[in-house]
Amino acid sequence: MISAKVELTQPLSQQRQFVARTGSEHYLLMDDSAGGTAPKPIELVAVGLAGCTAFDVITILRQKYHQKVTGYEVRVEADQAERPPQVFTAIRIHHVVRGVDIDASAIEQAIHLSEEKYCSVGAMLQKTATFHTTFEIVAEKTDWVNAAETATTRA
Repeated sequence: MISAKVELTQPLSQQRQFVARTGSEHYLLMDDSAGGTAPKPIELVAVGLAGCTAFDVITILRQKYHQKVTGYEVRVEADQAERPPQVFTAIRIHHVVRGVDIDASAIEQAIHLSEEKYCSVGAMLQKTATFHTTFEIVAEKTDWVNAAETATTRA
């Protein structure tokens, strides 16, 4: 079971900032655009999507395809409906994978598995939004990854 709780931080103020507590006892602030002191809840949905697919893709790249990933980021942009509820209608996801000898087909497959099988956040958002996913590879031109692997193998 997933659980969460939000509580108004300053009940006697007109400000609408909340502190959120997750079921795993992590805390974060939420605000609206008027307060501007923390992310809006809808922004956290975009962060949740980026994080969900990032965990899937990096795990698949490392464990299934044995890619030498030295850096990875996921960028999400989402368009919202004009009228309430302002659900996401179109989502653009861009993966940037840094590494040595990265295989583009491995990235494509990892992204596909995340979008079609593993990412629960994406599965929910696909009910209202179209997804457009892209990726790029930034090739590392260094031997330090190979040297680190050799040192680990010898140990």
